[in-house]
Amino acid sequence: MIIVMGLPGAGKSTVLSAAANSGYKTVNYGDLMFEIASKEKIISHRDHLRKLDPAQQKRVQAAVGKALAEMNGKIILDTHCSISTKKGYLPGLPYSLLSGLTVEYLVLISAPIEEILARRRKDTTRVRDDEPPESLAEHDSMNRSFLAAYSCLTGAPAVIIMNKDGGLQAAQEKLLSILS
Repeated sequence: MIIVMGLPGAGKSTVLSAAANSGYKTVNYGDLMFEIASKEKIISHRDHLRKLDPAQQKRVQAAVGKALAEMNGKIILDTHCSISTKKGYLPGLPYSLLSGLTVEYLVLISAPIEEILARRRKDTTRVRDDEPPESLAEHDSMNRSFLAAYSCLTGAPAVIIMNKDGGLQAAQEKLLSILS
């Protein structure tokens, strides 16, 4: 499994679109969480996942981890490295989940903070909190720390791909080089 992470607005989905014909199946972690949480009737909208109580987050994450561990084949997991909550940052991939997966690579998609903010403002399909640049920079820094920890826990190499405006092709090529 290759795990691709990043802040909302960093361009994970856009960079991942290059993998469509790579032989890998892309699985969205948030979609799995939403499916489980909505069946349990604890949320009604995907963008409310990050506002779940940490105990609920952990319970749903455990169910997602079980589903992921049962998947076979070449999988790319599209997810968030960490989740910013009112009570602090939660790992998007807690050890209990990571320990059940065979991880080949950990990839963090990032971009300059101002570009991420601009992308978020343009995206009317999602419900996102309006974060100040300082808060977003802190979250990006936390993601880099979590990435290093995930690499230590799994033994998988960690790669950071910058997805700057005008640099999509280079970002996609770097991802494809990891997949080949």
